[in-house]
Amino acid sequence: IRTLFRYPGKLTREFLAGRRRTYTSPLRLYLVTSISFFVLVAWLARSGFLLDPGQDPSFDAAVQARFLSDDLPRLMFVLLPVFALLLKIVYRDRLYFDHLIFSLHLHSAAYVIFAMMLPFEALASRQPIPVIMQFALLGYLLVYFVMAVRRVYSSGWPAIAFKSIAVLFVYGILLSVAIENTSNFLIIAD
Repeated sequence: IRTLFRYPGKLTREFLAGRRRTYTSPLRLYLVTSISFFVLVAWLARSGFLLDPGQDPSFDAAVQARFLSDDLPRLMFVLLPVFALLLKIVYRDRLYFDHLIFSLHLHSAAYVIFAMMLPFEALASRQPIPVIMQFALLGYLLVYFVMAVRRVYSSGWPAIAFKSIAVLFVYGILLSVAIENTSNFLIIAD
């Protein structure tokens, strides 16, 4: 975890260079961070911590918790190879496997950062400081992504900035559509 955050992209470079014994495998790291994150998020949802004002705690908290504990983890696991595919499109000279490893490391870091943002969620509607902290953490995630891409793919800054924005934009759209469709399907099914 320390190497993951101190040196964005280093775990991926080390793994791809064959230095694998020193570090946790990317899949194991992803599973530990994602399971921990989704257990935390589901617990917070079940307790009503993530509800918007006016939502019914007895009904909405249970629906939200089920989505966050059952459906969203599966959806994110399915979207991992999609993210790797987007990287493959913009960095064609690398193997798909390389992009998949990078995707596992990046998503692991994102789960930890999003977990750090969660405590500020309840206070964000009442005070400006928690909102600023959330934006700072989100900004750190974006900077982390660009730095990790730079370290792993070794391109110039203009190319990295353009490709990073393109990948994040398309992935953000795909992620939003997938979450929206999944949550709408659950509402209809209930």
